[in-house]
Amino acid sequence: MKLADGVETYGPEAQQRLGFFTDTSICIGCKACEVACKEWNLVPEDGLLWTGHSYDNTGELNANTWRHVAFIEQQAPDPIKEGRGDFRWLMESDVCKHCTHAGCLDVCPTGAIFRTEFGTVVIQDDVCNGCGYCVTACPFGVIGKREGHASSHSAGTERTSGQSPGDGGMHKCTLCYDRLQDGMEPACAKACPTDSIQFGPLDELVERARERCGDLVEAGVDEARLYLAEGDDGIGGAGAFFLLLDDPEVYGLPPQPVVPTKHLGTIWGAAAAAAGALAIGVAAAFIGGAK
Repeated sequence: MKLADGVETYGPEAQQRLGFFTDTSICIGCKACEVACKEWNLVPEDGLLWTGHSYDNTGELNANTWRHVAFIEQQAPDPIKEGRGDFRWLMESDVCKHCTHAGCLDVCPTGAIFRTEFGTVVIQDDVCNGCGYCVTACPFGVIGKREGHASSHSAGTERTSGQSPGDGGMHKCTLCYDRLQDGMEPACAKACPTDSIQFGPLDELVERARERCGDLVEAGVDEARLYLAEGDDGIGGAGAFFLLLDDPEVYGLPPQPVVPTKHLGTIWGAAAAAAGALAIGVAAAFIGGAK
């Protein structure tokens, strides 16, 4: 897969693009990835309340949940059984997609969001001003502001992350950038007991995913499909892609994601042309009035 935009700026320091392949067909919903992510990154606890919508207690990705294991309960209708049919669970460990064309990076006014040498997208806590532009620029609803008085896991540990409860900053998965710099795999992938979350060079992961998807289809799992793996979507592909067993929208994912800033250059060009035409018109009216 093509390296992410901006990686070439690292010159000799640029590394092979790394990412995640999440195979939902073997996810057991244990949430070990969620726990490992919180423990390593010192992310404040959440998801302790019963939502009433699902057995899933965290609900969604946000500033305090960087890995979210979605539980999708499905019951197929069967008229013979008076509307009651087969029941199945779909599990999917969702995460920031680390888009090839990242809208959050495009709109950040302070430079807090940057592309790393591994092709991943990271928010710098000490530079973020909490403006929230990145929230609306993300087609997946990944980023959130850390507000309130959530308790932190940092108490009693020697490590510090620069993150504090209710700091007002924007937060999301960093793909464990600090671990990558030391040659370690991200905490979530390390903790996954079934290898549902696989980490490595993105090109290798895509090839592995294609083979796995083909094997499932050949075995009769016709619903198996890859999501964000091919690079022909509205974000140019992703550093985190998925093997799904149903339509993307069943998992709460946009079927055709488009980065909002895709046509930013065209929009600014049209705005500049309109402003120029307006200025000419005003000048002409002023000159005509003076005569």
